[in-house]
Amino acid sequence: MTTQCSTTTTPARFLLLGDSHAGCIGRAAQAAELPFVGGPLGSGRDFLGPFFETDAAGLTFRQAETQRLYREFLDTLDVPALAGLRVPLVCTFGLSAHTVATRQNWDLYRDRHGSVPDTFLRSGLFADLIRATVRGALAFYDHAAALGLRVLAPLPPQRVPGMSDPDVFFAAQDILVAELTARGAELVDLRTRVTDESGRQRPAFSQPDDTIHGNLAFGRLVLSELLDRGL
Repeated sequence: MTTQCSTTTTPARFLLLGDSHAGCIGRAAQAAELPFVGGPLGSGRDFLGPFFETDAAGLTFRQAETQRLYREFLDTLDVPALAGLRVPLVCTFGLSAHTVATRQNWDLYRDRHGSVPDTFLRSGLFADLIRATVRGALAFYDHAAALGLRVLAPLPPQRVPGMSDPDVFFAAQDILVAELTARGAELVDLRTRVTDESGRQRPAFSQPDDTIHGNLAFGRLVLSELLDRGL
């Protein structure tokens, strides 16, 4: 995973932490010469289940390389711990809806036609399963809220690869939006601007060489929205 970090001596406008979906945001900020610190720390699945610990000294990621990068980012900002962060946190943890929607994980709940029924997708059981799947990410947002941090969470590109069930993708994402909003995160939701009539990401905002990520144009839209919110 390629990490990104502004090198200018101008004070950073935000800390960027996340999975690979954070990459296009970082690239857009670099292209605009907007000072920031951070970048992707791993893949989406790395930040769903429990992935960190907390103690009196602060937060520690369980994976050594993730912790090394995180400490490097904090050192660049000259803060000893996340509690000392003086700029907003832009974060994509837990928003890897395509991973949550992996088809084989939901085979048990399919009807005889091979679909996951709408009644199940609207059920309390489904919501509980989604919350359990992303419990590590939700714990991170709880921790950030307890620290009083301003957190902005960009929704991922609306791209559903073949490995993922589209109905589960969109239903799970709705639950994730509600959970993060309840924890005080500001959702950066560009769906009305980047999707077609089916709700899928338009090619103009999609990375052409894969089936998951947004491209630089998408990152620029996210960055523009962040700037509009005062970052």
